[in-house]
Amino acid sequence: MTPTRFQQLANFIWSVADLLRGPYRPPQYERVMLPLTVLRRFDAVLAPSKDAVLKRHG
Repeated sequence: MTPTRFQQLANFIWSVADLLRGPYRPPQYERVMLPLTVLRRFDAVLAPSKDAVLKRHG
């Protein structure tokens, strides 16, 4: 990954974080960010089996 691409991704991540933080006070961040992080992790881990699950239970 080039330094320019890395910086673009970092800027994107910070812009999303700013949007998510908007309506929340700092003590409330964990109520939002932790569940979203867990959901994203589940999505990434289960991605390889997604098509098979949808085919079977779709």
